[in-house]
Amino acid sequence: MSISNLLRNKILLFTVALLSLAMACKKEQKQKVLSKSLIDKVYPLLDTENSRWFFFSSASRPFGMVNLSPDTQIGGAWGSGYRYTTDTIKGFSHIHAWQMSGVSVMPIGVPKSSPSNLFVDYYSKFSHDKEVVKPGYHQLSLDRYGISVELTSTKRVGFHKYTFKEDQQPAILFNLNTILGPCENIMGQLQQLDKNVLKGQIVMASTHRRPKPLTVYFKVELNRDIDNVEKDKATGNYLVRLETLKDPVLMKLAISYTSYENATKNMSSELTDWDFEKTVKASQQEWNDLLSRILIEGGSEQSQSRFYTDLWHALQGRRIISDVNGAYPDNTKEEFKIGQLPLDEHGIPKFNHYNSDAFWGAQWTINTLWGLVYPEIMHDFTQSLMQYYKDGGLVARGPSGGNYTFVMTGASSTPFIVSAIQKEIVTEFLDTIYNALKKNHMLGGIMGKAGYEHKTSIGGGLNYYIKNGFVPYPIPEGKFGGHQDGASQTLEYAYQDWTLAQLAKKIEKQDDFVYFTERSNNYKNVFDSVVGWMRAKNLKGHWYEDFDPFQYEHGFIESNAAQFTWFVPHDLLGLAELMGGKEKAVQKLVKQFQTAEELKFTSGTSHDSELHPEYSRIPINYGNQPSIQTAFVFNKLGRPDLTQYWSRKVIEKAFSGLSPNTGYNGDEDQGLMGSLNVLMKIGLFQLNGGTEENPEYQIGSPIFDRVTIQLNPKYYQSKPFIIEAENNDADHVFVKHLFFNDRKLSEFKLSHEQITKGGTLRLTMEGN
Repeated sequence: MSISNLLRNKILLFTVALLSLAMACKKEQKQKVLSKSLIDKVYPLLDTENSRWFFFSSASRPFGMVNLSPDTQIGGAWGSGYRYTTDTIKGFSHIHAWQMSGVSVMPIGVPKSSPSNLFVDYYSKFSHDKEVVKPGYHQLSLDRYGISVELTSTKRVGFHKYTFKEDQQPAILFNLNTILGPCENIMGQLQQLDKNVLKGQIVMASTHRRPKPLTVYFKVELNRDIDNVEKDKATGNYLVRLETLKDPVLMKLAISYTSYENATKNMSSELTDWDFEKTVKASQQEWNDLLSRILIEGGSEQSQSRFYTDLWHALQGRRIISDVNGAYPDNTKEEFKIGQLPLDEHGIPKFNHYNSDAFWGAQWTINTLWGLVYPEIMHDFTQSLMQYYKDGGLVARGPSGGNYTFVMTGASSTPFIVSAIQKEIVTEFLDTIYNALKKNHMLGGIMGKAGYEHKTSIGGGLNYYIKNGFVPYPIPEGKFGGHQDGASQTLEYAYQDWTLAQLAKKIEKQDDFVYFTERSNNYKNVFDSVVGWMRAKNLKGHWYEDFDPFQYEHGFIESNAAQFTWFVPHDLLGLAELMGGKEKAVQKLVKQFQTAEELKFTSGTSHDSELHPEYSRIPINYGNQPSIQTAFVFNKLGRPDLTQYWSRKVIEKAFSGLSPNTGYNGDEDQGLMGSLNVLMKIGLFQLNGGTEENPEYQIGSPIFDRVTIQLNPKYYQSKPFIIEAENNDADHVFVKHLFFNDRKLSEFKLSHEQITKGGTLRLTMEGN
C-alpha cells in the first residue's frame, strides 16, 4: 500500500471515529436532557381530592420510613391525610403508612399579645396558590400565622424549615395524642434533653386491621435554643417555644420503631448537617435516578407528565420499618421483640424490612414493573416477606408495624416471590422459600384466613377448597373475617396454586407439582356453563340463586361475576374452552368492554363509589384489581388487535387525566395502579404475573414513540431495552409489523431472557 493510500485510510478511520464519538456524545447529552428534570414532570396532586391516608406523598424518599407531608383531614382512615379540597392545615405528620400514623407537628407564631388556647385552636388556612409540591419537597404558607413552611427528608429523618414573622415568638406544637388517619396516637410524651434537643414517643393504638399496638420513638434537634416546653393536661399536647431570632427555624425529627437510641442513630447516619437545600437536592436526585430508569420520547406534555406521575406512584406507599442498623419491630408472635436483619461484611443490613398493604393484584402490576425495571426492590421485598416467615411462621400478605394484618384474601405473596425467582432476582435458599410458601397454601396457612381474620382460620374456606374443589358461599360456619366470597376465593386460590406449582417444578418436587397443578384446575368448578359466568355455589354444590352477573359482592370480592370471570391468569385457553371456544370468548369480552366504555371503564372516580348501584354493575372495572388484566386477555385469545385497541381506550378514558379530581378512579393500593398505568403505556404486560419459567411478556400498543428501559446491570445485562413505535399517534394504535433486533416476530410476545439481554423492539403502527 502506498504512503498516500495509507494516510488517506488513517484520515478516514480518524474521521469515522470522530463522528462515532460525536454521535455517542450527542446521544449521551440527549439522555441527560431527557432525564435531568424528570421530577419536574411529576404531578403529586393527582387524584388528591380522593386521597387516602397513605396515598399522597411529597417530602419523602422512595419507600421512606418517614413520609412527611401536610394533613388537611386527620380523623379517620378513609378520606384523610392531604385532601386537596380541604383548605385547612391541621399538622404535618411524619408517618403516612398502611395502618400506621404519627408524630404530627405544627409551627405556630405566638403573638406577643395574650394568645388563645393554642393547644386546641391552632389550625390554619392555606392556599394552593402559595404552594409548591414536588417529589422530595413541599412548601406552603400558613395564612393564620404568616409562616412559610418547607419540608424535605431522608429515609428516616424529617427536615423542616420554618420562616416566621418578626413580631412573633416561634413555637412548635407537638400533637401527640390524637387520631391520625387509620389509628389513634396515645400515651404521647415529650422531654427536653438539651438546649436544642427533644426526646419523644407515642403509641400507635391497635386497629381492626393491625391488631397490636406499636411505639414510635423520635428524636428532635433544632438549630436554635428552646425557651420552654409546656404540656396541656387536657389534650396531652406539647408547645415548644423557641428563642426569637431572625433566621429560619430548622428542625430535624428522626423516628424509629425500636428505640430512642436507634432514632438517634438514624439521624446521625442520615442527616449530620443543617443544609436544607442540600437535603432537598439529594432527595430529588434519588427520585430522579429511579424515574430515569425509563426514558420516554413522543406523546404530549401532559401524557409524559402523567406517565412519570404513575411511575412515581409505583415507587411509594410501602414503607421501611427497619433502622439503619437493621433493628426492626417484630410483632408476629404473642410477645413483642426487637428483631435484627442480617448484616453484610461491612455491617450494613442486607435488605430493608417493610410495612405493606396486600400484594392482591400485584401479579399484574409491580410483579412486572419492579421485576424488570427495579429488580433490587423486588429482591428487597422478597427478603422482607421471608423475614416475616422466619419470625412468625407465615409469609405475610400485608404486614403492618411488624404485625400480620391478613388484609384481603389468599396467598397473594406467592406469585410475587415466585416471579422474583423465575426472573432469577432471587436465586438462593429456594427450598426454604418453597416450604414457606407451601405452608400458606395448606391448612393452618394464610389461605385459610379471610380478611383481618386474626384468631381463626375458617373464613378462607380452605378446608372446603381442598376437599370439594371450591369455597362455598356462604361458608356454613358463619362470618369470621372480611371478604368471605367463595367464588372469587376459589379463582384466586387456583391461580396461586398454579404459581406455586411452577416453583415446585423448578426445584424438582414432582409430586407437589402434580398436586398443585391439579388444584389449579379448581377454577372450573365455579364456572356455570349454562349462564356463561363464574358463579358462587353453596356447600351442597348448588348454584347461587337469583344470579345476576353484574351484582356486586355476591360471591365476588370487591367486584361482580362479570369482572371476576376472567380471573384465570394461568389457563385462559382453558377458560375459553369452557365458554365454547376462543371466538365466543372474544365476543363476550368485546361486549363487556363496549358496555364498560360508557362508564369510562371504572366504577366512578373513587374506591367508595364502587358501591353505587349504577357504577357497581360495570362489567369491566379498571378502578380495582380483579379485572385490570382483561385488555391483554385478547392477546391470548388470538386477537392482539383488540388488546391494542382496548388498552388504548382504557388509557384514554380512565388514565390520562392530570388534576386533583381525577387520576386512578378507584383503589390505588400503594403503587399497584400506578404500575398498571406504566405497563399499559409502554405496551408490556404479564398475564400470569411472570411466574412461569422464562416468563412471557405480552406486547400491546405503547403510547410513546420511544421507550428506553435502563436495565440494572447487577441483575441483567447493562444494554438497554428499547421500544420504538413508528407512525405512532392516537389514530394509529394498531401494530402492523413488529421486529425484535431486526428479526420479525410472528407473535405478540417476548421472553424475559430476550428483554433482559437488551435490544430494540420496533413496531410499525397503523390506523383502522
